[in-house]
Order: sequence, then C-alpha cells, then structure tokens
Amino acid sequence: MRHFERLVGCSSSREITQPNLDAFVLKRSEEAGKSTLNKDITNLRAFLKWAARNRFVAAGLEIRKVKVPQKPVAALSVPQVRDLLTAASKYPTLRLRVLLAVTTGLRRDDIETIRIGNIHFDRNTIATRNQKAGKAMPERPVPEAIMTELANHVAGLADGQERLFPDRFSPKKWDRVRAKMKFPGLIFQVLRKTFASLLAQRGVSTAVTQRLLEHSSPQLTNDVYTNVDPVLRQAVEQLPVAEWV
Repeated sequence: MRHFERLVGCSSSREITQPNLDAFVLKRSEEAGKSTLNKDITNLRAFLKWAARNRFVAAGLEIRKVKVPQKPVAALSVPQVRDLLTAASKYPTLRLRVLLAVTTGLRRDDIETIRIGNIHFDRNTIATRNQKAGKAMPERPVPEAIMTELANHVAGLADGQERLFPDRFSPKKWDRVRAKMKFPGLIFQVLRKTFASLLAQRGVSTAVTQRLLEHSSPQLTNDVYTNVDPVLRQAVEQLPVAEWV
C-alpha cells in the first residue's frame, strides 16, 4: 500500500477510486519492471477484495496485471548439440544421458530412474515415469539410433545390474564438459528445451510436443498409452540423430 499511497497521493483506503488505481499502474510502471509491478498488483487485489467485502471501498474496482514478455527459450542449436556430445565423449554415461535428454525431452531426474527392464528394444520405446508429476508414459518412442546406443551400453553392464546407469550424475564431469564446450552456464534443463525447440523447428505441432513433454492437460496426461501414437513416433524420428551418433 505504501507504493499506492505515495504514487497517487491518497491518505486512506476510502479514497481509492478507479482513476486512482489506473494512475497507480501507470506511475508504478515508470519505476518498476513488469514482474515487480504484477506482484504489487497481486497484493493490491487482495487488499481491494478485503476492503470491498468490509465496505471500505466501492465494489467493482478493477486492476489488471500487465503482460510480461516471455523470455526466449534457451536451447542449443544442432551444431551445439554435436559439440556437447563431442565434449562429453570422454564420459560415456554422461554422453548417453545427454543423448536421452535431447531425443526424449526427459528431465534429468527421470533419466536417472530408468531401469533396464523399462527399455523395450523390440518396440524402440522406454517406459518412463515423470517424477515431478508422478505420472507415467509406458511407451515413450525413442529414435532407432538411440536404441542402438542403449543396446551397446546395456551389453557392457555387469550381470544383475538393474539400473540403466550404474553411476550417478557427476556435477564435476558436467562442469568439465561445459568448460571444454566453452559454455560454463549451460544447465542440463536446457537439453529438454532443446528437444522441444528442435521439434518446433521441424514443424511438429505444439500439441504433440506437449504430450512428449507431459505438459498437457490432466485428462490427456492421465491416459495410459498401450501403443505408441504414430504421430509421436513421427515426431521423434525427425530429430537430427544421424548428425550426433
């Protein structure tokens, strides 16, 4: 409220009017960013709701949030993905993690939980579980070339190994790879965004990408896919895997 009183010059909540609210948004926008302004508006809305309920101000006052431009999606280009894989070649399990991220859109935590039994080599799919949402995709399509990489990796594992990765993700190795790539600020989450960006660049619809990222409506994400949707298969097959492996 101190911002509001200072900017529009009102001494009590009884003086709040629609013109005052409009003036607040205009003047406050001159000294604060849009995100900060929207936080102020959220607080003011809560106050107005309480004030109107207790008849301290007139009902029907409105104050709308301003639109905040979306930040550009941080994603790697095809050559950058190739450079990242080259830089990670010294660490085979890290390289495979990168490949899975850019060809499935899986989060790092979800990649870490993959078990060998989740991989369906006969169908080129992986059963995955979204740790964040607690939901599963029993048949996630994976490009054939990546399945070959997985098969070669699994063949070299010790008998009785259940998890796909016998080691844990190493932040130190990741830092070395980022430094070698001359991209010290690169975070693993960017690989998920890269997956989505590359699909969009190749004409894959937003609806399909949302399904692969499991960012869709609850009704859709709760569906259990017993077979691979041909549209999903077509989408992942458009990734430039041949340029990476």
